[in-house]
Amino acid sequence: MAEAYRTITVERRDQVEWLTLNRPEALNAINVPMVHELRDYFGGLYDDPQVRIVVMRGAGRAFCAGLDIKQRQAPGEESAPFGGGFGFQGFLAEVYIRMRRCPQPIVSLVHGPACGGGFAFALASDIRIAGQSARMNAAFIRLGLSACDMGVSYFLPRLVGMSVASELMLTGRFINAQRALATGLVSEVVPDEALEAAAQPYIEEMLTTSPMGLRLTKEGLSLAVDAPSLEAAMAIENRNQVLCSRSNDFAEGMRAFLEKRRPVYTGT
Repeated sequence: MAEAYRTITVERRDQVEWLTLNRPEALNAINVPMVHELRDYFGGLYDDPQVRIVVMRGAGRAFCAGLDIKQRQAPGEESAPFGGGFGFQGFLAEVYIRMRRCPQPIVSLVHGPACGGGFAFALASDIRIAGQSARMNAAFIRLGLSACDMGVSYFLPRLVGMSVASELMLTGRFINAQRALATGLVSEVVPDEALEAAAQPYIEEMLTTSPMGLRLTKEGLSLAVDAPSLEAAMAIENRNQVLCSRSNDFAEGMRAFLEKRRPVYTGT
């Protein structure tokens, strides 16, 4: 479906795909076609070993202003596809599940508004870098809804702790870039125009890892954060290390370390 995308663009640069939300005239607000396309894109990543990292960003003045309320109220929108038996609610929620399920690390470059579902895009990513203009909030509660939506109640407390998450979700107030940095929500803050350059060191360092090692690290982190015990987390770690240790890339990594050179991984 990639060639038919209208609300997003995907640019491949070697082993990295740059995913851009591309509705700048609407601050990249989420509409039904965008949900279709994001579900298709993230769903296809699971079986794509050629893509090792995804960088997600927004065109124009915003990362993503959340749900396009005007378009959702347009005639015919009530017939949006079903997802998990919850109509449009479940249909959109599946995007965030697929973001977490895909084995590629996702780096989000956040500038301008990242509200509601757009905030959730950033939270569902693995690494977040903020431009100085970034302003994020759980906007749902400002619209007569619960702030517990699109995984925010799951992601946010794990990233910033229950106290800050409660403050942000119960009030719907914005968190700016500097406070996001102070609370650990983002890894760094840079001028908006430097966001792409700021992503490069993360990309380059992740590309020095083995394909299997990188994928299993994302998977292991996702499982360990909810592990019921140390033993359960270690069982995941042991399984992942045994899988990696049987690969040709592990042997290459050991040789490269001893020879003091960069490894050449083949994904086998």
